[in-house]
Amino acid sequence: MTRLRLPRAALLLVAATAAAAAASSGELGGVLSRDDFPEGFVFGAGTSAYQWEGAAAEDGRSPSVWDTFAHADGRGEVNPKGLEYYNNLINELLDHGIEPHVTLFQYDLPQVLEDEYNGWLSPQIIDDFTAYSDVCFREFGDRVTNWTTLNEPNAFALLGYDVGFAPPGRCSEPFGNCSNGDSEKQHGIIGMNIFIYDFVPLTNSMEDTTATERAKAFYAGWFLDPLYHGEYPDIMKKIVGSKLPKFSIKQSKQLINSVDFLGVNYYSIMYVKDDPQSAPSNERDFLADLSAKTMYMSNSTTRVLEYLKQSYGNPPIYIHENGYAMKQDVVFDDGPRVEFLSEHLRSLADSVRNGSNTKGYFVWSLMDLYELLGGGGLGTTYGLYYVDFADKDLKRYPRRSALWYADFLKGRSGVIPARASGSSLAVSSV
Repeated sequence: MTRLRLPRAALLLVAATAAAAAASSGELGGVLSRDDFPEGFVFGAGTSAYQWEGAAAEDGRSPSVWDTFAHADGRGEVNPKGLEYYNNLINELLDHGIEPHVTLFQYDLPQVLEDEYNGWLSPQIIDDFTAYSDVCFREFGDRVTNWTTLNEPNAFALLGYDVGFAPPGRCSEPFGNCSNGDSEKQHGIIGMNIFIYDFVPLTNSMEDTTATERAKAFYAGWFLDPLYHGEYPDIMKKIVGSKLPKFSIKQSKQLINSVDFLGVNYYSIMYVKDDPQSAPSNERDFLADLSAKTMYMSNSTTRVLEYLKQSYGNPPIYIHENGYAMKQDVVFDDGPRVEFLSEHLRSLADSVRNGSNTKGYFVWSLMDLYELLGGGGLGTTYGLYYVDFADKDLKRYPRRSALWYADFLKGRSGVIPARASGSSLAVSSV
């Protein structure tokens, strides 16, 4: 996933006033601009290779599990056409003052590896992923210094290997019926990304409060506790038992603080209600072990940043995805998205002021693209830029949100728009 960030020159233009803004007290008022964030805070917009590049079978590109899953050989010699494409892309970004933040894996495992040894279910993936990463570091590491290894491995494991809603589409009855080392030139920082919700108890009861903490452990702690504490959450070990792998002492030590930063994707609030009878005792998957009902709401908040600060020692955080879904046929006036962005960035500025170690924010997404989940396809998108898919050249046009975001990044203060009558904030997609 390529992350685009504000040009360095533009950041320097507001550096003098940003420091003063960061030192002021109290919550932000009704205006918001880049100046309300610390000097060096990174802003950008995200895309994902499979979701926007197209050319699924050109220049030696081989199928991934997404091609198979969506009906749309990954090992061997490095594809020179692929290297040329990404070298050109990186150089073009840098020539325009944009620093790329790169994620190495977003669901798109080469299908040949899935066929050969079941992909991520086999330890063989370690050597292949290491070799792939080394190629990227060697070829692009002289210009790319911000790397994320995996995108949303918690969502990937749940959706791809339990409920079967995503590739490789693995699940089993009764839970579904499915078909199926740094290199010499890499001197940057490396982190991992997770998908996270703002979990809130449905009621103030002890049962719902406990279920909410359980949901946090299952969705976030499942991956973050090993990275920061060296072990899975105690509640998961108690409930899941032998289904969870055990770390050796050496592995635990290797895991703790093994990332330079944490990437997070979040979109929405999820209310949690305790449900101990959610499944028979002999039918246990991830959701059954959770023993809770979850209800999607809208309007994502930055409370997840406070949770990460309190639970994991306030690690450096980059918000890799956060956005607002609308119908793709909204050509220009995406006012509710502008409203969402302005409200959310004001809340983010308050969180940073209150001590969150958040270093950057990337709105999802730069332009309309193929949404993988959550209603998916091209009907509902998050794009700041409208793409005319009926045009053979796929012409792109800035929406109102793109213009607002550009003004914000240039340090122009703007009044936060009033909430439109009857407006609502969208539920997430990945």
